[in-house]
Amino acid sequence: MAAKSPEPTESPESPPVREERDAGVVTLTLDSPRNRNALSSALVAGLLDGLRRAGADPDVRAVVLTHTGGTFCAGADLTEAGSDPGTRTAQMVEVLRAVLETPKPVVGSIDGHVRAGGMGLVGACDVVIAGPSSTFALTEARLGLAPSIISLTVLPRLTSRAASRLFLSGEKVGAAEAAAYGLITEAADDPSAAIRSLLASFRLSSPQGLAETKKLTTAAVLDAFDRRADALAADSARLFASAEAREGMMAFLEKRPPSWAVVRG
Repeated sequence: MAAKSPEPTESPESPPVREERDAGVVTLTLDSPRNRNALSSALVAGLLDGLRRAGADPDVRAVVLTHTGGTFCAGADLTEAGSDPGTRTAQMVEVLRAVLETPKPVVGSIDGHVRAGGMGLVGACDVVIAGPSSTFALTEARLGLAPSIISLTVLPRLTSRAASRLFLSGEKVGAAEAAAYGLITEAADDPSAAIRSLLASFRLSSPQGLAETKKLTTAAVLDAFDRRADALAADSARLFASAEAREGMMAFLEKRPPSWAVVRG
């Protein structure tokens, strides 16, 4: 259940999402070190499969979403930038909705970096415990993009002032600040210990009780999906296909400032 473990050795056959079961809890571990657990098509597919299995299993009381290595999720996989932007945005909508609609509590166990689309996963989780190595940032504006789809799950968690600062600045914050802003539930020195206590509570709850209660806490966010997801997906696809975004993504991959960066002399 540890949120952070030594870097694994990935083989070409290694699945990007590992699934483990223990006493009514399914743990889904993002395990794609080659791209810092970025949201590749394969990782999204693995996450969707794991959530669907857990959601359909009457013996499961909770899902823990965690990671290997020092990064929980780096956001979109920019090495797939040449793929259809509409497909990428549709995948993001699907995986965020899947977290929200899973009829079990989904608990984020994080002790690493969270960026861009990874923030959407954090916002979609019902409870998030983050350790001292965690940092959080919405970096889309620096790439010529906007956090369009993930705004559906991140904005409801944040205070208005925190949202403006984090969305527009691209600054990174630690676990304590993320908790104060409402993005995560708790900053803990030992996330695994905090989550063990939480899971003990979920194991005492009935499947029906958990499913029906979660509907109450996610209803407003899912309503926003129904009203705004298509328009935001179109905005995201348009931005990904733009010349400015191509420059931003190339600059990121080439580890150089983008053409629009203003540097004080």
